[in-house]
Amino acid sequence: MGENSLINLGDLSKPATVLIEKISAAVGGIFKPYQIERVAKAEAKAEIIKAQTQIEVTDLHRRAISRFIAEEAQKQNNIENITVKAIPQLKDSANPNNIEDDWITNFFDKCRIISDEEMQSLWAKVLSGEANNPGTYSRRTVNFLGSLDKVDASLFIALCGFGWQIGDVVPLIYDAQAQIYNDKGINFNTVTHLDDIGLISFNSLVGFQRIKYPKKIKIYYYRTPLNIEFKNENDNSLNIGQVLLTKTGQQLAPICGSKPVDGFRDYVIEKLKKEGLIIS
Repeated sequence: MGENSLINLGDLSKPATVLIEKISAAVGGIFKPYQIERVAKAEAKAEIIKAQTQIEVTDLHRRAISRFIAEEAQKQNNIENITVKAIPQLKDSANPNNIEDDWITNFFDKCRIISDEEMQSLWAKVLSGEANNPGTYSRRTVNFLGSLDKVDASLFIALCGFGWQIGDVVPLIYDAQAQIYNDKGINFNTVTHLDDIGLISFNSLVGFQRIKYPKKIKIYYYRTPLNIEFKNENDNSLNIGQVLLTKTGQQLAPICGSKPVDGFRDYVIEKLKKEGLIIS
């Protein structure tokens, strides 16, 4: 990486070293502070000398060159920040070599303009997650994340605070107009918006059910188990509310940083009891 590397590869675990080398091969050298600025300045100076032999370089040209240098330096900084945030999240069993080069190229093409700290953290989780288990995040999810602004991300995080592990993550939104949801910014309009942008499917008329359950099942709210006992021995159905996560939503939900909502576990328990289920 050279003497100006931001990180000494000798201090990193093997998966981290492999990831950095993989990224560098796909998108060019990283972890070289000021490298892009230094290269850009050298190239710009050469272009100025060349141009001066032909035409007079105007202030407009100089401003354009300065803007290019500043923009590329910021993009390089974003790439490096996201990668630095991803490294501590790598598992010893990670195998970054199995990440497709096209995936990495597409990932950094989309994330290089992300300068917000919180959004960079989300991108870092996607990068580390893909390194830990290549194939976890589709290019469609990466492309979607590239179009996701911070306001929509915050709204999705709030929704996931109501998510239960029922096989996969299911936000139990029984009534989008209920106060417990509204207090967190979740209502008919915001849920409809999340549907419109492709993170969820929202059905306010009939809702959704999971079927073919045995007499007893266990579901989880942020790792806290809840035992449910149905009336029948098998072929039971469970009302899971009005919202389902799309594939993209499912991939982003575990890493979005949501937190449990105070009182929501009890709220769900009461709902399930009213439907005649035995809860323990």
